[in-house]
Amino acid sequence: MRTVIRRRSIRGGLLSAAVAGSLILGATGCGGDRDEDGVPDDYKVVAGTQLCGGKAMSAEASKALKVITGSSRFEASAKAYTIAQAATDLVEAFPPASDDICRVYTPRDSPDFDLRITWDLEDSAPTGPSAPEFTELKMGDLAVAAADKAYVFFACRGERFSTSTTVAHIVIGVEHRDPFHEPEDDIEALKDAYATVAHSVSLAMAKELRCEKNGGLPAKPVLNPA
Repeated sequence: MRTVIRRRSIRGGLLSAAVAGSLILGATGCGGDRDEDGVPDDYKVVAGTQLCGGKAMSAEASKALKVITGSSRFEASAKAYTIAQAATDLVEAFPPASDDICRVYTPRDSPDFDLRITWDLEDSAPTGPSAPEFTELKMGDLAVAAADKAYVFFACRGERFSTSTTVAHIVIGVEHRDPFHEPEDDIEALKDAYATVAHSVSLAMAKELRCEKNGGLPAKPVLNPA
């Protein structure tokens, strides 16, 4: 595991329990008034390509979400959770910080599944070996995938940052944080699926930030081990 990922593993989570709890409430698909059954008035179920503002998930990533969650339909993301908003937050937070982009929830009438998608800013490109659970992939500076998570690291230089020489070292993470859930399906298929979703969100973020050469990210996910 690269230094950054190892630090994440030790920390367990990027936020305190209190802050994380507020993000869970804020990042759910709906808001507004609730009916007598507790369902928000604006509750909607959408396809994967419509999540996170509609720019984050490619058709390939939407199919990958089904591999990960077992569902092709999801709770609609709240209006505030979009790639555009995440890019703005990232630029305003520079230097290093981290936050949610959005979360992916299966519909209320299906088994619960919560997928967290985050952005992070680091001081430099990743260094050091990866942990055994991760497969390294050639995307951006580095991409790593496991059976319940994937990260894409890429460097971004662009006009949205303070100077033309500023380089932001960005990490996009896709994680299923459930200590009681052990992946039982095809591990390699799950790794490919997480990597596909992480690539799609990373490329959308690079385009939104107007990174030079899209941060070195390929147009399609590269799933062959590095």
